[in-house]
Amino acid sequence: MKRIDKLTPKTKVADILDAYPFMPEFLVELSPKYKLLTNPVARKTVGAVATLAQAASIGGIGIDELLSKMADKIEAETGTAVSWSAGEAETERLEDPLARHEVLKEIIRDLHAGADMQSVKARFRDLIRDIDAAEISKLEQRLIEEGMPAEEVKRLCDVHVQVFRESLEEKDVPAVAAGHPVHTYMLENRAAEKLMDRLEALCDAIGDDPDREEFIIHRGELEQLLASLLKIDLHYQRKEYQLFPLLEKHGVSGPSQVMWSLHDDIRGMLRNAGGELRDGRPRQLVAAVREIVRAIRDMIYKEERILFPASLETLSAEEWETAGRGEAEIGYAWIEPEVTAPREEAGARAMAGGAIGLDTGKMTAEQIDLLLKSLPIDISFVDENDEVAYYSAAAERIFPRSPGIIGRKVQNCHPPGSVQAVQRILDDFRAGKRDVAVFWIQMQGRFIHIRYFAMRAADGAYRGCVEVSQDVTEIRRIQGEKRLLD
Repeated sequence: MKRIDKLTPKTKVADILDAYPFMPEFLVELSPKYKLLTNPVARKTVGAVATLAQAASIGGIGIDELLSKMADKIEAETGTAVSWSAGEAETERLEDPLARHEVLKEIIRDLHAGADMQSVKARFRDLIRDIDAAEISKLEQRLIEEGMPAEEVKRLCDVHVQVFRESLEEKDVPAVAAGHPVHTYMLENRAAEKLMDRLEALCDAIGDDPDREEFIIHRGELEQLLASLLKIDLHYQRKEYQLFPLLEKHGVSGPSQVMWSLHDDIRGMLRNAGGELRDGRPRQLVAAVREIVRAIRDMIYKEERILFPASLETLSAEEWETAGRGEAEIGYAWIEPEVTAPREEAGARAMAGGAIGLDTGKMTAEQIDLLLKSLPIDISFVDENDEVAYYSAAAERIFPRSPGIIGRKVQNCHPPGSVQAVQRILDDFRAGKRDVAVFWIQMQGRFIHIRYFAMRAADGAYRGCVEVSQDVTEIRRIQGEKRLLD
């Protein structure tokens, strides 16, 4: 055991812990934040590289106080006096990636526990000082993997972004070529900002304590602007069905879990604002619009400062080409890409020429494809591994689908709020507890009937499930009989 004669800000924590086995427990008594050092992973990372100056910052204790109390404890336990000197202590930035990650996680946990924002920012500046988009993305991913619910990460996402904001703003917004999916996303963000600028101007004219006459004057334009802003759903759907599946293939699922939930919040806000407008409630409408604008602007910031840079660092050129090919199937909000990759024509796809023997007859692969696309229903097939293997590419779909979901876990193809229900259906199908699950919802004035069917082999083995969605609005109105073709 190495003897320590003097404590200074540059003394390594690892040396103290090795020399004095009683020190971890003592440090926890000084500050609960030192529980970090009782975690084996953190002890091997933070403990191995951190200095006492950095430890003082982690614990929120002055370096003089920390050195003095540690020296007193060592003398009390060993009978040997240890000198100390704080000198001109300056906290060095943590450079070790694993140590940085452990400290960042501790900072986020403290924020979630209600720690003071300014003190947390000071710790961040002392220990990290800089951070990039990929590091934030990995941080959120690790927190979720370690058991922090995605909803909890989402709830305080804005708070920890505030802590990192200064570092993020030192980084450049991604610059990509025209036609690249990120370029298209950013064009849409600029278009959204113009819409929101005008909405804010109208809210200012009406006032938070509304002028009824101003509301009547601007009601028509408000209706048009809110209807146009609804198109942001296409922007979010492309992220959900094109970008997120590609990130998940690299083990990056944190952004999809957190951001999809935020998308759903914004969708709910837009529906709420539409209701306030229809009901003629200007005070509530102005408040709702201001909430929407704030949420969308925050989302734009997270996209351009965190999601897009991290995605550009993670995905290959081939994967971005894959993302671009599927975008047009979903559509664009307000703009068209400046340059688009040539789309593969459906009719030009290579199809197997021979007929496939079925239980009752035979069809070519082309005929099967045309048959499935011609049915007035949406069909999706999820295999026995819960991966999406097929969807019917009909001209008009009820729910958006794009090639990016093929091979994706079906749990990741649903909003976080409905994943639990989807998992329960799959578990029941797999266990043989049921063969059908039926739902119906009302969406944009239409009545949608949704059914899930378990698929089983002749021996009863589970082979996956089929989701069938149908717009039955007109069917529900049918009465009487119709025996002749008009």
